[in-house]
Amino acid sequence: MSSAFESHPATRWGALAPAVVVIGVFMLVPILIMAVISLLEANPYGGVYHHFSPAAYVQLLFEFDLDDSLVFNPGYLIILLRSLVLALLATLSCLALGFPVAFYVTRQPPRRRNLLVLLITIPFWTNLLVRAFAWIIILGRGGVLDTPLKALGIIDESLGLLYTDQAILIGLTYTYLPLMVLPIYASLEKLDFRLVEAASDLYADNLTAVRKVVIPLALPGIIAGCILVFVPALGDFISPTLLGGAKHLTLGSLVQFQFATARNWPFGSAVAMLLLVFVAIGAAAYVMLARPRDTAR
Repeated sequence: MSSAFESHPATRWGALAPAVVVIGVFMLVPILIMAVISLLEANPYGGVYHHFSPAAYVQLLFEFDLDDSLVFNPGYLIILLRSLVLALLATLSCLALGFPVAFYVTRQPPRRRNLLVLLITIPFWTNLLVRAFAWIIILGRGGVLDTPLKALGIIDESLGLLYTDQAILIGLTYTYLPLMVLPIYASLEKLDFRLVEAASDLYADNLTAVRKVVIPLALPGIIAGCILVFVPALGDFISPTLLGGAKHLTLGSLVQFQFATARNWPFGSAVAMLLLVFVAIGAAAYVMLARPRDTAR
């Protein structure tokens, strides 16, 4: 019966139809609308004029001088570079913190393991805005971090972490750390730790066993976790806006600013399309990295 179900095209397409409709209506159609808007002329009061114009993409690299000539403007490239560096650093920070946590959880008894996984997911139960405001209280002048350090005489003035790139990095790492831990845990949970014992029998120390046995077998989870952290961190606008301030724009906060304040819909759509390109590159990288392992398997 299962083979007949799988071989009948109408049955297969009938089963896939709800998912195809949901993806088409709620993902592909908005992306197409955004792509069209990015190629239209901006209305100074919001919205667009229905005239074709590549000005939004030109604005990414150039600006008009006083004599209406195009002049190279590196401002948005700096924002792009800052976004990429922060997303990459957040991914590496989450990996450095998340891999030991996932490994520790995997080595616990089943009952304690389930409790620890539950504790890892607890931050998702709280609104992201509330958590970001909590970090403002922690990192701000005279906040939770400054007060005890001053009382102990370790510092004389405030650390000044709030409204800096460091504060953004802390916020991104805190926000997306569970997205790194869970995929790595899912990979390590399937690991046969007798292989680690065999490596120890072959005179491998703990570090060598982790590097030669554990990490290669956990690589699918590591890659998935890196993608799950890097992509949303690149487009995040809550942490950069609240913890970074107006002087530390990222691509996500730039898109939010263009739609909510500047009312330049085409340029906001063009920046969003640029973000989409990086998302596609990340997905393609995951497929390319996973394909050799699938072929070998």
